Amino acid sequence: MQPQTSPRFRPFETMLDQDRALKILRDATDGADDGELFLERKRGEMFAFDDGRLKTASYDASEGFGLRAVRGETAGYAHATEISEHALLRASETARLAVGAGGGTMADAPVGTNTKLYSDMDPMEGVAFPVKVDLLRGIDDFARGLDSRVVQVSASLAASLQEIAILRPDGTLVSDDRPMVRLNVSVMVEKDGRRESGTAGGGGRTMLDGLMEPDHWQGLVREALRIGLVNLDAAPAPAGVMDVVLGPGWPGILLHEAVGHGLEGDFNRKKTSAFAGLMGQRVAAPGVTVLDDGTIPDRRGSISVDDEGTPSGKNTLIEDGILVGFIQDRQNARLMGVEPTGNGRRESYAHAPMPRMTNTYMLGGDAAPEAIVKDLKNGIYAVGFGGGQVDITNGKFVFSCTEAYRVRDGVVGEPVTGATLIGDGATALQHIQAIGNDMALDPGMGNCGKAGQWVPVGVGQPTLKIGGLTVGGSAA
Repeated sequence: MQPQTSPRFRPFETMLDQDRALKILRDATDGADDGELFLERKRGEMFAFDDGRLKTASYDASEGFGLRAVRGETAGYAHATEISEHALLRASETARLAVGAGGGTMADAPVGTNTKLYSDMDPMEGVAFPVKVDLLRGIDDFARGLDSRVVQVSASLAASLQEIAILRPDGTLVSDDRPMVRLNVSVMVEKDGRRESGTAGGGGRTMLDGLMEPDHWQGLVREALRIGLVNLDAAPAPAGVMDVVLGPGWPGILLHEAVGHGLEGDFNRKKTSAFAGLMGQRVAAPGVTVLDDGTIPDRRGSISVDDEGTPSGKNTLIEDGILVGFIQDRQNARLMGVEPTGNGRRESYAHAPMPRMTNTYMLGGDAAPEAIVKDLKNGIYAVGFGGGQVDITNGKFVFSCTEAYRVRDGVVGEPVTGATLIGDGATALQHIQAIGNDMALDPGMGNCGKAGQWVPVGVGQPTLKIGGLTVGGSAA
């Protein structure tokens, strides 16, 4: 059975009269600089298999709207779960408070395209409930059969479809249907009383078919098991200042957190970012080029249009070490005198948009990855990362490694556990000593939090050598 195109979300045919909604929106934004009516319907399901049985099978559905009026640095925002003229009228009264006496000039609407970066089919349809459960049971059986040291297996499968419509005061109407799927596997292993775990997973804006192929999910199980077994034999990580080599792909989460947030327009307009006032200056080593690109087909962080109706873009932020751009929504772009970049994103109709990353990555260089590692005299080779924290104002970060190795005289040695990388983004960029030719994107598992809002993102990078990072560990 093939996935079916979902019933179209047509709020102006089934819930609202478009002409009346447009009049209410225009009244709310009269004298404002910008504003829109954002309508959303979202449905999602999640299955979790743990400890040999199905633990969770959930289905969630929500719909609502958010109405925004913007004047200068102020924005009035109101939202409701009821899509009706009555609710819209009440929301307009609230949003209108931000405009006051008015006097603003409405910004031009985004110039649209017909580009679609992913299917508009519903990934939840086309695969029956028992088939999804059987997949997770098969993952559990397969993992336990691979190695006698496996003591616990957890697997989850999620799929959702977000449908949005954006009406602007000039009458422009933009819509987008956004599928999302993800499969995660976690394997716990035990030896001599010691337990460690490994995790693998990913997905994107596709259908479930690819995730359910045996070659795919068996590969995830083997990878999760491999990481768990590596950590089972890991020694305590060393501590001190040393050079570090980062692997390609998912380690780009460090770039996302330590650098990407600092390049978002609102932080720079308010001069709270470590990169504020540095446009056109060198902020990274030569050869470092960083992009935020929401136009990669089917990727987790991609969006055909952002949540203000601006087409997604491929935006260069740092070029050959020079700061050349910021990530912008419409409000901050207007206040900074630049063009929006298609990065106005929101978690849902209940949230106002703000500048957010999509897929943020560093371009590859010309060095062979094995040569970069061989050049590391005394340090850490970090392949996988877990959680991290960053202070936007100074770029200081702390990241924990989920897979890392000790390197001495260019030879990769024993795995280490408990390693954390400590530094600040601006300095780390300046201290990049080598850039590999193996740039890779992550497998599709990133979520980004900002101001209480979460959105899906992608990250990526090549193998990198960074000099002088502080490594937190428990061994001398």
